[in-house]
Amino acid sequence: MSDIVKEFNDYRSKMNDKILADNNKIIKRIFNLDTNAYTEGALDVKTKELLGLVASAVLRCDDCIKYHLETSYNIGLKKEEVIEALSIATLVGGTIVIPHLRRAYEFWDALESQGE
Repeated sequence: MSDIVKEFNDYRSKMNDKILADNNKIIKRIFNLDTNAYTEGALDVKTKELLGLVASAVLRCDDCIKYHLETSYNIGLKKEEVIEALSIATLVGGTIVIPHLRRAYEFWDALESQGE
């Protein structure tokens, strides 16, 4: 597994465990809502992941972008689909999104290289 993918997942897992260990009802409900929002519904899971990716890019949240990229990769979205979604995010968000687009490309390449 690529170092940037492993580092992201290790840190995310460690900190999520720490946050959830505090047993705060509100935070637990937010985590649960986030998980359940991306399950199959009127929209399929792939569409929801692409929507999450676009929103994350427009909001310029690198951790969120990485999360949605990895999930998109794991559920079988093709690079072309992901890049098209990121192109919409860049159009909507403007040129300020370009640094996040660069990091998204780097992370996707890392995801692809781990599968080789």
